[in-house]
Amino acid sequence: MTSSGQSHILAIGGGSFRPTERHGFLEASPLLRYGLDLTGEDRPKLGLVATATGDSADWLLKMYGAFAGWDVELSHLTVFPMPNVKDPRAWMLEQDMIYVSGGSVANLAVLWRLHGFDEAFEEAWRSGVVLSGQSAGALCWHVGGNTDSFGPELNVWADGLAFLPYSCGVHYNSEPQRRPLLHQSVASGELPEGYAADEGVALHYVGTEFIQAVTTDPAGYAYRIEHDGADGAKEFRIEPRLLTS
Repeated sequence: MTSSGQSHILAIGGGSFRPTERHGFLEASPLLRYGLDLTGEDRPKLGLVATATGDSADWLLKMYGAFAGWDVELSHLTVFPMPNVKDPRAWMLEQDMIYVSGGSVANLAVLWRLHGFDEAFEEAWRSGVVLSGQSAGALCWHVGGNTDSFGPELNVWADGLAFLPYSCGVHYNSEPQRRPLLHQSVASGELPEGYAADEGVALHYVGTEFIQAVTTDPAGYAYRIEHDGADGAKEFRIEPRLLTS
C-alpha cells in the first residue's frame, strides 16, 4: 500500500498501453509509472483485473508482457469460471496497485457486486491500495458516465461503485459521441457533475478530491463538467502535467 497511507485513484481516459515496434506487442505507458510511483514501493505488487473483457486470456497475457523489464511483481484476478484465487479480498489487500482494463463496465459492475468485489475494492482503496484503470476501469470508480456496453451507440450509465461522487468521461477527444452525451446527462441530472479525460490523460484523486491531471500527450487535456442553470452544462479545461518518461 502507499507509504503515505492515502487513498489514490488514477482514472485513465485512454493510453495506458501503447504499441511497440514489435508487431502485436504493447508496452505500459508513463501513466502507469505515475500510478506505481504513488505506491511508494521500490518493487510494487501490481494486480491486473480484466473482468470487463470477460477475463480475456489474450488481454491478460498482453498486459503481463507490457510490463516486461519493469520492476513490479505481477498477478491477476479473474472470475471465470470461478475466482482464480482462494480469497479475492485478501488478494486485493495484498496489492500496492490494482489496474482494471477497459471493456464492458456494465457487465463488470454486475459481476463485481455478485462476488462481493465492490466492498472488497472499497476496503482495499481505503487501506491505501492505489486503484487505477482505463475506460471501463476508470468509469467504475465513479457514479457513472457513458458507455458502449449495450451497443455501438453510447448510453448513459449511472451504476458505478461511486467511491468518487462524480461522473466521468473517457476517450473524450477520440469518440465524438462522448462529449455531448456527458454534457446532456449532467444537464438533465442523470449524472452528477464530474471530470473527463482525453486520450493519454489520467485523472488523479486523493480520497474523493481531484488533485491533478497528468498526460503523455502534449495536446491532451482534462475537463471539469458542471451544471449551468436549470438545464445546461458548462465545461472547464484543465491543463494536465506532462509526463516525459
